[in-house]
This record gives sequence, C-alpha cells and structure tokens, in this order.
Amino acid sequence: MNDTTRLGDLRWTRGYTDPAWIRRFTSAGRELAPSRRVWRGPEPARELPERPADLHALDIELGGTTSKLEDLFAAAETDAFLVLHRGAVVHETYRHGTEAHTPHFNASAAKSYLGLMAATLAHQGLLDRSAPVHGYVPELAGTAFGDATVQDLLHMGTEVGYAGRPFDKAMEAQRYHAVIAPQLRPSGYNGPTTIREHLLTARATGRPGTGFRYENGNVEALAEVLRRVTGLTTAALLGEMIWSKIGAEEDAYYILDGEGVEAACGGFSATARDVARLGEMLRCGGAVGDRQVVPEEVATTITSGVPDGYPRRVRFPAAPPDSPATLSYHDLWWIPNDPYGSYLASGIHGQRLLVSPGLDMVAVHFGSQVVSPAAPAAPLLQAFLRIGTHL
Repeated sequence: MNDTTRLGDLRWTRGYTDPAWIRRFTSAGRELAPSRRVWRGPEPARELPERPADLHALDIELGGTTSKLEDLFAAAETDAFLVLHRGAVVHETYRHGTEAHTPHFNASAAKSYLGLMAATLAHQGLLDRSAPVHGYVPELAGTAFGDATVQDLLHMGTEVGYAGRPFDKAMEAQRYHAVIAPQLRPSGYNGPTTIREHLLTARATGRPGTGFRYENGNVEALAEVLRRVTGLTTAALLGEMIWSKIGAEEDAYYILDGEGVEAACGGFSATARDVARLGEMLRCGGAVGDRQVVPEEVATTITSGVPDGYPRRVRFPAAPPDSPATLSYHDLWWIPNDPYGSYLASGIHGQRLLVSPGLDMVAVHFGSQVVSPAAPAAPLLQAFLRIGTHL
C-alpha cells in the first residue's frame, strides 16, 4: 500500500476526519501530550475595552450565497470568534465548551509567531538571513533544511523528500503528527519519534530558494536555529520577546515531542483574547501603549519585501490545484494583497489571526472543522474583510 492510498486509510487520517477528536484536541492539548508554558509575565493583564456592534444581521457571502454570521459559525465549526476594531472588542463569542480563559489550539497560525521572532532577531543583528542553516545547527548538514538558508526557511523555499519517499503534502503532515503524538501512530509504526529524528531524514529534491512548498519541517528547523542563537527554548523565547509584553491574561503553551522539544510549527495554544492582543500590537506598529514590543520596521513590512527569487503569488494549502495563486507569503505570514494592507496567520481546522491596518481591525477565529473534500473550508478571510468594511 503506497502513501497516497493510505490517505483514505483510518490508520493515517485520524485527527483530520474525526470531529470528536478534533474538538477534544483543540481545547485540551496539554491533557493529551506533555507541554511547556509560555509565561504571560508578572504584569497585570492589559484591558480590552468593549464597544459591541451588532454583526448578526450582516450579509456574508458563504458558498456563493448570502448568509449570516450564524451560518458562518456552523460551517466553520466555530469555537471562538473575536473582533477588535480600533482596539475595542466589537464582537466576542465562545461555543462548544470553549471559554474566554480556555487556551485553544492555534495550529499553523503559530508558524507566523515564530516568523515574527525570527524577523525581530534578524533586525537586531542576531540572526543572518543569508546564512546556511547548518552554520547554526551543524547536525543538519547534508539535509534539505541544513543546506538551505534561514531566508529559505522563512519563505517555505525548500524542496524536500523524507526517508526517500515521494513528497505528498497531506501525507507528510500526517507523518509529522505521528512523530509528536504517539496516539496518532498507526499499528506497526516504525518511523521517527522525535522532531530531530524527523528532520534528519529530509533530503533536498530541488534547489532551495526557487519555489514555494508549504512544509512543517522548514519551521521546525528554523525553531532549532532560534534556540541555538538565543539559548532559550521556543516557549521561553516567545514568552520573553512577546507574550510577557502584550498584557496577556493567560499563559499559553506548546506541546512537546519525546525529547521535550516544542512542536513549533503548530503545537501552540492560547486564548482568543490574548491572540487578539498580539494582533493589536502588530496593528499598532509593534507597540503596546508606549512600549515597543517588536521593531516598528518588522511590524510594518510584513506585507512587503518578498525577496527576489521567491514566488510573489502562492496557493493557500487547502486550495484546489487549479485555483489561481493570489496570496503572497513573507516571513511565515500569508498576505491577501487586499487594499487594506492585511496579513494573516492561518492554521488547520479554522484557526486564523487577521491583522488589517487599513480597516483598523484584528480578527481571531478558532474552529474544529473537519478537513475533507466533503466539508470545504469556510471562507473565513472573505468574511473577516466583509466585517471590516462594514465596521
């Protein structure tokens, strides 16, 4: 049985197609795996003022028809949805047992948070974007990631195959999940059991820096680079650089692999309110009040500066192969190229953080949507922008 066939086999699809498992994991990850907290710091939480707006009657295009917010929530299996407009909460809702204080799985939206830290360290002169990764992590020499540059990792610019297998994005995502979550390993599994072991099996199948291939290994290799540069765990680094400075209400956390290493590309959980605070900090040029959390230049250039040689337009991971490539990708952030200077952190099952400076808006969505051709992803980005233009 080949890997493509296994995509239809429950041995390899648990976690994508089981709604009960998805909902359980998105809100209770640290009950299912070891974890490490991201400390919110000693300061009081920063208040989020409230200015409620009635969005329930707003017309939203959903699947080619005009729908309402409740229809969007149903289609997206919404667990939490929060909108800030000019720094005030205009809408906030929680469902399916999720509460305001519940840390929720961010999935691949966490990639963007790591990209933000890498861009900040590069701006500070502590990280060389042009340097080969093996210069920071010598044991990755000879692998697809070790022989790429830091810049390649930040733009998904590697072409990679694992353990001699032909690359299949969905299959490799499942195999990555099996590395960090023993309960997702099929019977007879004999693959890597740690992130480090997984990365060591990666071999280049093309020249780095010439294309775009969305792959978790780029982010895990980058996370190891940041650990070597700073001497801190990923959780401690995020806490020190960002989480303790945005006025977070709650600690966040990362799930860990068998060696105690954070699953940096998607194992992060936090509350919707705190993710909104992170987004609001970025909307305000990297500042919270009079405190500059990330350099203004980093915050204001997320939507610009895709390096020469990297694609200017790429397809969203869940988009059909024949869909137009209309998004850009820079420093692990998605860029819709809309008139509002928006950018997006996005994760599987409906996790989104939209920052839209031109609309003075930040939107956070957490969901538990099944990934299946029979359940197409809800058009969350389009809905966010419709809400923003209405506000």
